[in-house]
Amino acid sequence: MSLVPFDDRDGWIWQDGHFVPWRDARLHVLTHGLHYASAIFEGERAYSGHIFKLREHTERLIASARILGFELPWTAAEIDAACQETVARNGLTDAYVRPVAWRGSEQLSVAAPRSQVHLAIAAWAWPNLFGDNRMKGVRLDWAKWKRPHPETAPTASKAAGLYMIGTLSKHAAEAAGFDDALMLDWKGDISEATGANVFLAIDGALHTPTPVNFLDGITRRTVMALARKRQIAVVERTIPQADLAKASEVFLAGTAAEITPVRQVGEHRFTPAGITATLLQDYEALVRLPPEEVAMRLAA
Repeated sequence: MSLVPFDDRDGWIWQDGHFVPWRDARLHVLTHGLHYASAIFEGERAYSGHIFKLREHTERLIASARILGFELPWTAAEIDAACQETVARNGLTDAYVRPVAWRGSEQLSVAAPRSQVHLAIAAWAWPNLFGDNRMKGVRLDWAKWKRPHPETAPTASKAAGLYMIGTLSKHAAEAAGFDDALMLDWKGDISEATGANVFLAIDGALHTPTPVNFLDGITRRTVMALARKRQIAVVERTIPQADLAKASEVFLAGTAAEITPVRQVGEHRFTPAGITATLLQDYEALVRLPPEEVAMRLAA
C-alpha cells in the first residue's frame, strides 16, 4: 500500500476559527510546540456522523492545556461545534478526529508565556488501528521505556511530549515483529500500551491498572461501564507483571484501537474469548447510537 502523506491530501482543516484547505494548514518551523512539546491533543471517532463522547474529549482537551499552563481561547461549545463541522465539511460520517493545540512562534525559549495559543482540528477516514480482523488478537512486546512517575511529568494531560516513549516503544516492537508494546510504570507494574489502556480477564472479573501515571481513558471508562451493566466485576488496582499468568483474556481499549483483543504479551499467550467478544459487541453497538441515547444506555 502506498503511503499518503498527511500534508498532501484533499479536504479542509479547521485552524484558529477558520477552515483552510488541507495543504495550507501550516505553522512555522520555530514554533514553540515543536521545539519544547508545549502541545496537547485529542483522539476522537465519529460514528454515523456523531463524534462519540465529544464533550468529554473537549473537556479533557481544555484540562490538558491548563495542566501545561495555557488556556484555549475557545469555549467547549465552540470546540464541539468546530469538531462536528470539520467532520461534515470533509464529507465524512465515520472518521477519526484530531484536535491539537500548541504554543506558537512568538517566543522560542524554555519559557514562552506570551506565545499565541493555536488550535487546529482535522478529520479523516481511519479504520481500527489494528485492522478489521481484530478477534484474532494482536501481539505485544515488552517496552524498554517505562511510564514516568506523576511527579516527574504531567501524566494527567494528553500532552504530545508524553508520547515520545510510546513512539520509541512501538517502533522497537514492530521491528521485532510485534504489533505494539506493553509498557510498565516506574515501579515495574503494568501500565498501558503505547496508546491504549489494557484490561485483563481473571476468574471472570475484569482487572485494569489504576490510572495513576497515565490517562483515565474515555474508552476505558466506557468499557468499565459496559462491563458493570453485564454484571462483570471491575477491579482497578496495581497489577504486577506476574498477574499476566493468571489472565485468560487480555484486550486493549482506546479511541484508535477501540476494543482490540491481545493474543500475546511477551512469553504469555491468550485466546480472545467470551468477555472480550461481549464487550466488543456492546461497544460497537453503543458508539452507533445518538449521543443522548449513549448517555441513557450507560446510565440505565
